[in-house]
Amino acid sequence: MVFVTFSSLYSFEDTSVPAIQIPHLDKIVHFTFYFVAAILGLLSFRMRVKEGAPLKKFMIVMLLLLVIFGIIIEVIQDRYTTSRAGDVFDVLANTIGALAGVLTIKMLFSSKKGLNWK
Repeated sequence: MVFVTFSSLYSFEDTSVPAIQIPHLDKIVHFTFYFVAAILGLLSFRMRVKEGAPLKKFMIVMLLLLVIFGIIIEVIQDRYTTSRAGDVFDVLANTIGALAGVLTIKMLFSSKKGLNWK
């Protein structure tokens, strides 16, 4: 999440990185960051809590944390940076990415032949 925060708030305007012209690349990056964050977050919960809350509770908590985090980052971009602007569609891409990550973990751990959450 430190990487996501840094990448969301740092201004890349003064860097000599060549611009890549891919339509909606920004939204793809947002989706990917939050997809990976959801998966890593849920796996981290699983490793830290040997016996405890079921997968469903962790999924809800992780999704809420990531959505709130994404909203906060967009507000900070809009209000406190000069080279970034908050975007509702970024929040939507973040939310869809987090939801996709949570659902991926659910599919991996919920099927009969899948992994065991406990």
